[in-house]
Amino acid sequence: MKKTIIAAFILLVSIPASTQVNTDRVMMIGRNALYFEDYVLAIQYFNQVITAKSYLADPYYFRAVAKFMLDDFKGAEADATNCLERNPYYTAAYQLRGAARQNQDKFEEAATDYMRSLEFYPEDRLTLVNMGIVNIELKQYDVAEKFFGVLLQRFPDYTAGYLARSQMYIEMKDTTKAMTDLNTAIEKDPYTAQTFSARGLLHFQQKDFNRALADLDEAIRLDPYFEGNYINRGLVKYHLNDLRGAMADYDKVIEMDENNLIARFNRGLLRAQVADNNRAIQDFDKVIELDPENTIAYLNRGVLYNEIGDKSSALKDLNIVLEEHPDFFSGYYMRSQLKRELNDLRGAEQDYKLARAEESKAHKVATVNPEPFKQAGEKSENKDTREQTDRDIEKFNLLVVADKGESEKTKYQRQSRGRVQNLNAPIELEPRFVLTYYERDLEVRRPVYYSEAIDQSNRGLDLSWLLKITNKEAPLNELQVQTHFRSIDNYSARIEREPANPSFYFGRGMDFMLVQDYESALKDMEKAIELDPDLLVAHFGRAVIRSKQIEYDHLKADPVMIDRNAGVDITLPGSGVAGKPRLPEISTKSIEYEEILREYEKIIRLKPNFMYAYYNRAEVYSLEKDYRAAIADYTKAIEIEPQFAEAYFNRGIARLSIGETRDGLDDLRKAGELGIIQSYSIIKRMQ
Repeated sequence: MKKTIIAAFILLVSIPASTQVNTDRVMMIGRNALYFEDYVLAIQYFNQVITAKSYLADPYYFRAVAKFMLDDFKGAEADATNCLERNPYYTAAYQLRGAARQNQDKFEEAATDYMRSLEFYPEDRLTLVNMGIVNIELKQYDVAEKFFGVLLQRFPDYTAGYLARSQMYIEMKDTTKAMTDLNTAIEKDPYTAQTFSARGLLHFQQKDFNRALADLDEAIRLDPYFEGNYINRGLVKYHLNDLRGAMADYDKVIEMDENNLIARFNRGLLRAQVADNNRAIQDFDKVIELDPENTIAYLNRGVLYNEIGDKSSALKDLNIVLEEHPDFFSGYYMRSQLKRELNDLRGAEQDYKLARAEESKAHKVATVNPEPFKQAGEKSENKDTREQTDRDIEKFNLLVVADKGESEKTKYQRQSRGRVQNLNAPIELEPRFVLTYYERDLEVRRPVYYSEAIDQSNRGLDLSWLLKITNKEAPLNELQVQTHFRSIDNYSARIEREPANPSFYFGRGMDFMLVQDYESALKDMEKAIELDPDLLVAHFGRAVIRSKQIEYDHLKADPVMIDRNAGVDITLPGSGVAGKPRLPEISTKSIEYEEILREYEKIIRLKPNFMYAYYNRAEVYSLEKDYRAAIADYTKAIEIEPQFAEAYFNRGIARLSIGETRDGLDDLRKAGELGIIQSYSIIKRMQ
C-alpha cells in the first residue's frame, strides 16, 4: 500500500524547525499531501518551499519522494541529488536515489547509493534485498549471493528474500537451489500468490505440468486478479491437452482486460488449432490493432486468411511480413504459392527464386558458423513457447508465456518501491468515509449507497461540484489543484461580501481539505457550524478533518509505525496470522478522539439514519480496541443499509479480533459477495 511506503520515506528523517512560520506551514501541508497520496499537490507545495529557501535539503527530498511515486524516476534522482548536495549525510536520500536509479537500469550507481546507505544502517532489510537485485542485474551473482546470505541470516522468515534469491538461481541455471528457496518461502508463508506463481513457472519450465498446474491454481486462488497467472496456467493446460481449459483461462484474461496482447494472441492460436478460423482472425485483428508492428500476428492472420480462401488478404499480410523480414525464405515460399493460386505466375516464379536464394544463403552461413544454429536448435527442442519480447518470425506458431524478464523487472520495481513489506497480505480495515468531489474507480463494482443528507446538501448549498461521500477518495491532478486554489479565492471574495453565509465557509472548507490544508479547513467548518449549528455535512467534515489530523500526528509522533524491518503487527485470535493495521493502535481514549466521538453523536442526533456516522464512529472504537462498541455501530449501519459491504467487512474483522470467528467469517463472506475481494484471502487464512 502506497501509504505505508510514504510513511517509511517520510519518517526516515525529521524536519528541523524553520525560522519562518510560513515555510514550516507549507512544508507541513506538503507532507500531509504526500502521506495522503496527493503527489501532484505535494510537489506544488514543495516547489514553494524550494523557491523561498533553496538551501534546504528537506523539500528536495520530499519532492523526490512524490516524483518517485509518480514513476518520474529521473526527476526523483535529480531531486535526491540536490538534497545530498545540501546535506551529504541525508541517509534516506541515498536509499531513495538508489531506488530511482535502479528503476532506470542504472545498476552500478544504484549499488553505490545502497552501499552508502548500508554504512549507516548495515542491517536494513530493503536495502539488502535491493543490493542483491542490482548485483543480479549486473551478473555479479557471487556478490548478490553474499548480500542475500546476510539478509536471510538476519531475517530468516523474510519470504521476499527467498523469492528474489530464487530468481537469481534461475538466471544461474541452478534450478535445484531455486526450487529449494521457493519451497522455503512457501513453507514460511503459504499465503503469498507471487511465490506459488514463481514455483509454478519453474515447474512448467521443468515440464512438470501437473505440479505447475497445482501451484498456479493456488496462486490464482490467493490473487484472482493477476492476469499473468491465468496466461501461464493456460499454457500448462495446453500442454496437458486441456484445450477447453486453456481457452477458458484466456477468455478470463480478456474479460478482465480486453486489450491483453498475450491472451489475444494465444487464444487466436488455439482457435486456429481447432479450426475456429474466423474467430481466430478476430483475435489477431485485435493484436494488430494494439501492436501494429507485430509481424508475427500478421503472419498468423495471413495463414488463416489463406485457410478460409481470402487469398488477397493473405497476400497483403505476407507482403507486410516480408517487407520487415526480407530473409524469411519460408515466407517467400508461402507467397509464391499464393501468387500462383491468384494466377500471378511471374510473381510466383520470382518469389520462388527469392526463397531458394535466401535458403541457400542461410545454409552457407550455417556451414561457416554452425554453433549459433546448433544452440537455436537445442533451444527450439527444449522450448515450445516464446516470450512476448521474442519477435523471431520463425516462432510464429508458438504460444506466448507471460514474459519472465518483464515479470522480474516488475517484481524488482516493487521491491525497490518498498512493497515487499506487503507481501504478507495485510489485514486492514476498510477506510473511513469522507466528503469529497472525486473518487477512485474500483476493480470490482460495489453497491451504490444513497444518502438523503448528501442529496439535500447538493441541492441546498450551491456548491461548484457534486458533493460525494466515499471511502475511495482520489488524489487531485494538477489541473484540479489549481482549480481548487482559484475556488478558495472565489469563496474568500464571496465571504467578504456575504460573511454570514454558512455554505460559503463550507465550500471553502472543502477546498482547503482537498488541498490538504487541514488547519484552514477546520476553521471554515467550525465557522459554518457557528452560523448553522444543524449543518450536518459541516459536522461530518469537521470530524473527518480531525481524524486526518490525528492520523498524520501519529505518523510524526509514533516511531514504531515505521519499523521497516517488522512493521506494526496485529494477530487475530485463533489465527496465528499477522497483518498490518492501517493506523497506529492506541490503548486509551485520547482527548482528540473524544471530540470526534462527540461530533458523530451530534450528527446522529441530527440525522439518526445517517449510516456513515455509525460507520466512522465504529472505526474510532476499533482504533481504541473497543471492538464490541464498534460491532454495535457497524450493525446499526447495516440495519440502515443492508448492502453496506464495507461495514460487513470491518465488522467481520472486529468479530475476529474478539474471537467470534464463525460470525466474523460470515461477515467476510458477505463482504466478499458484495465486492470486497480481500475478504476471501482472510477467510482462507482463518480456515
